[in-house]
Amino acid sequence: MGETLYPWLKNTNMSVTYILFNKSKNRFYVGSSRKDEITIRIKAHNFGKVRSTKTGRPWVEIAKEAFGSYTEARKREIFLKSGVGCNWVKKQFGFLKQS
Repeated sequence: MGETLYPWLKNTNMSVTYILFNKSKNRFYVGSSRKDEITIRIKAHNFGKVRSTKTGRPWVEIAKEAFGSYTEARKREIFLKSGVGCNWVKKQFGFLKQS
């Protein structure tokens, strides 16, 4: 856990789409950020500053993807929140979920 899909893109100023997982709620959360400030975003999620993740803390980063623009990152986030995208997330990371 906490690994990136593209580890060579760590610490860039690129926009990112990220996937978090909460073990107690047994669910995923997909979000995006304008800059690669994933640690700040995870802190916001874990301190209850984000309404959709306020319950079920702590959240752990399981993947992130870097993009050249925020528009691209948002498009990926929207895709991952779609039916097909949710299925992709479940296929890639479903092993984290408890039965």
